[in-house]
Amino acid sequence: MASSPISPEPTATTPPLHLAVALDGAGWHPAAWREPRARPDELLTARYWSDLVAEAERGLLDFVTIEDALSLQSAQPLKGTDDRTDQVRGRLDAVLIAARIAPLSRHIGLVPTAIATHTEPFHLSKAIATLDYVSNGRAGIRIQVSARPDEAAHFGRRSLPQLPSDPAGFADPGFHRAITGLFDEAADYVEVLRRLWDSWEDDAEIRDAATGRFIDRHKLHYIDFQGEQFSVKGPSITPRPPQGQPLVTALGHLSVPYQLIARATDVGFVTPRDTAHAREITAEIRAEQAAAGRAGQTLHVFGDLVVFLDDDAATAADRKARLDALDGAELLSDTTVFTGTAAQLADLLLELQAAGLSGFRLRPGVLPDDLEQITRRLVPELQRRGAFRLGYEADTLRGLLGLPRPENRFAPAADLTADLTASAAL
Repeated sequence: MASSPISPEPTATTPPLHLAVALDGAGWHPAAWREPRARPDELLTARYWSDLVAEAERGLLDFVTIEDALSLQSAQPLKGTDDRTDQVRGRLDAVLIAARIAPLSRHIGLVPTAIATHTEPFHLSKAIATLDYVSNGRAGIRIQVSARPDEAAHFGRRSLPQLPSDPAGFADPGFHRAITGLFDEAADYVEVLRRLWDSWEDDAEIRDAATGRFIDRHKLHYIDFQGEQFSVKGPSITPRPPQGQPLVTALGHLSVPYQLIARATDVGFVTPRDTAHAREITAEIRAEQAAAGRAGQTLHVFGDLVVFLDDDAATAADRKARLDALDGAELLSDTTVFTGTAAQLADLLLELQAAGLSGFRLRPGVLPDDLEQITRRLVPELQRRGAFRLGYEADTLRGLLGLPRPENRFAPAADLTADLTASAAL
């Protein structure tokens, strides 16, 4: 994507950008592990991940996401696993990585990926609530679906249609129905998460040794969720998280996942081709948000980009081209691949922000090189333009994103508010 020749400076009414980075292995280029500063022998160590998160926190970023999957990485993931031995294969569990590094960080949000299609929401609700406690209110989750038959075969509980061999196959009505069903299931999954997080009122724990009362059992609630895929009674076995509701995020490329973003998440990641496409995407998501009855709620829409940054644009492009040659193919991605300088990327981000995006999740092509370019070049450039924070201004991830701590839906105050709202509408 070419950058704008004119820098659209933020105005007094333009809110600062939010920035996140997506961490995956040695970087988003398949040959990144072969770079001089890569640490392929440490990919499965806590120190590797804690160093990356420390660098992201040094750059005052809002949060990091940590990739995960239920199958080995593949050069052609839609076709399943492959036999290549010259690319990174194998990964650690993202939720466990986040839990391990949470005590080693202080401000940045931690958002691991979880596959809703083959996991149970009760287990995940407990894990993310625990992460919120361990991090003192900095936890989130990226919900992902899986349509891959090879991943379904790991569990043996359901069958999925074979993925199309070409893009035209995705328009097949039968396949579209199956995909829509997976995203509807993911929306139910998120609803179960949210209800379980609310199943303990904030003051359910009394902890009064003198009277021998540790808990007020009347402040624990059954959630009684009944859906097509899940039947969950509750309550959770973990008290309500510090944030009340940890951050829920999802990635979307088309209308069906946009509906999940609009209905169920706090942050949606999208993949615009240019500013006109960004406007189309945000308009569609905002319309779906209103249709879902969430028009008054803050929903962030972040743009995703793979980035290769250097001191001059030619060097950045040459670095990517060299990696492409090592890998034997040009890097293909579900989103725009940007090569250039930090200043050029800042131009582009501000241009896309004007098209309706409130933040960006940047995918470093090579770790740690492009992560350091983000934290040590891009962030100062955005700060110079008044478009990014100068320090962390909140203690929780929701606070960093300007999201309020939600009231508990089961608490009497929440019931009273709902009654008053309903009465006012009559």
